[in-house]
Formats: sequence, C-alpha cells, structure tokens
Amino acid sequence: MSAHASDKFVYHEPGLQHQFEDMKQQEESVSIGMWLFLAQEIMFFGGLFTAYLVYRSRYPMAFAAASNHLDAFWGGLNTLVLIVSSLTMALTVYYAQKSNRNMQVIMIILTMIFGAVFLGVKGIEYTDKYHHGLVPMAGLNQRVKADKNAHHETEKPCWEVDRNAPPAVHPNPRGEFLWTDCSLAKLAQDENILTPSERFGYYSGGQIDIEKFKGIVRIFYYLYFVMTGLHALHMIIGLGLMTWLLWTAWKGNYNSEYYMPVEMSGLYWHFVDIVWIFLFPLLYLLGRHFNH
Repeated sequence: MSAHASDKFVYHEPGLQHQFEDMKQQEESVSIGMWLFLAQEIMFFGGLFTAYLVYRSRYPMAFAAASNHLDAFWGGLNTLVLIVSSLTMALTVYYAQKSNRNMQVIMIILTMIFGAVFLGVKGIEYTDKYHHGLVPMAGLNQRVKADKNAHHETEKPCWEVDRNAPPAVHPNPRGEFLWTDCSLAKLAQDENILTPSERFGYYSGGQIDIEKFKGIVRIFYYLYFVMTGLHALHMIIGLGLMTWLLWTAWKGNYNSEYYMPVEMSGLYWHFVDIVWIFLFPLLYLLGRHFNH
C-alpha cells in the first residue's frame, strides 16, 4: 500500500492535532505556550505593581488615606470567592482526569458562578466610588447640583470642621474628582513622620496644601481603577473561556486520555486569582493602622 493510502488506518489519540507526532509532544507544546503567555502577563501586571509600590513608598500617608476609603469587607469577600473558585477549577481538572463528565460540568458552572459574583461585587464598589466622587477622571462621577438650603462646609481647614455637625453636602455639578476627607492630612502637618517626598509633595509655603495632598490621593485611585479594571477584564475573558469549556465538556470531549484544554484553562484561572491575592492587601489593607 502507498503511504497516502495507509494514512487512513493510522490511529490518532483523542484530541491529537495533525501537526504533532503524539500527545506527549502536543501537551509539552501547549504547556510551554501557556507558561510563556503567563510570563508576559506577569511582566504586564508587574509594571503596574512597580508603579504602585514606588508611589506608595514616596507618599504613604496620602495612599493610606485613599486606601481607607475602600471597603475591606467587599475586598475580603471577593478574596474568599476567588479562593473557592480556584478549588472548583482544580476539581474540574480532577474530574476530567477521572472521565467524569457530569462532575466536570457542575464544577465549571460553580466556577462561573463565583466569577460572576466577583464581578458583581466589583460593580458594587465601582458604583460606590461613582456616587462619592472618587473616580479620578473628570466628568465620570455623579453630578450633584448645589442646594442652597443644605449645610455646606465652612472656610476652615477640614480637620477643624466640627465632626458632630450635620453631614456636609458637597456639590459636584461637573462630576469632578471629589476628595473631602483630610483626617490623615492633619497628621501630615507633623513633618517628623513624613518622608522627604511627602514634605515636598504636601506642602506649599511651609503649610500643608490640601490640593496637593488631594492630587496624590487621585494618583492612588488612578492606579486602583487601572489595576482592578484590568483584573476584572481578565476575569471576563476567563468567564468566556469557561463558557467554551462548559460546552465542550458537556459534549464529553475530555477524559483521562485528553484533558489538556481543561488543565490550561485552569492555569489561566489560577493566575487571575493569584493576581487578586496581591491586589487585595496592597489596595485595601496597607495603612489601616493610621485609623488608630
């Protein structure tokens, strides 16, 4: 028989693509490709983490003040949600190796539910920042018209305003970035506890300049929205990947002989979870001691 005629009798393992000689070669190629992809993702997020750490080391007081306006409860809840989702993703790989289609489908659905919960919580947090004027881009915050009958802030520095007075109304007709809490800026009046960069960055004419302090706080929120927004985008992509995985798992494509797509999808999901494990303490927890 000719070589072309005998090709149709050659056994191909399930999932083996024509460009590979065998499953081992295919699995090694796919694994190397995924790890290279994750390496460039690490470099991508690494640049953002580096920028964050540089600014935080230079202006710890302003970054702590901004961080204290993030809700650690929601951040902690999302951390728990992603940890559990990593468990269900790992179980998806396990049941694929055991050729258990039904449990694969159940675990993928649970993973997707946890991912959706995570995005829902981020939506709650982003909405809160929108209402409180903490979105750093001008015009993207809630527009609040001035009320002549409402109690407005006095001309005193904000740390001298009576905290027992009725809550002040802060008009924001243009949706600008709005920062009205300078409780930690009061501490910044003590130059002995400031870094050299803070002494230069917060002061004008020998006095604490709230506008300059506010500018550093704004940098924190730029980094917050960029870092958490890109992470949320990766989560959305992960949910799309899980949708495809759910469909192919339902068709029974994965078993003990072929489960590489499940394993590689799990690597991506775990990477997204690990990024959040670093984001949570850096953004939500550092600087909480200043409250005391």
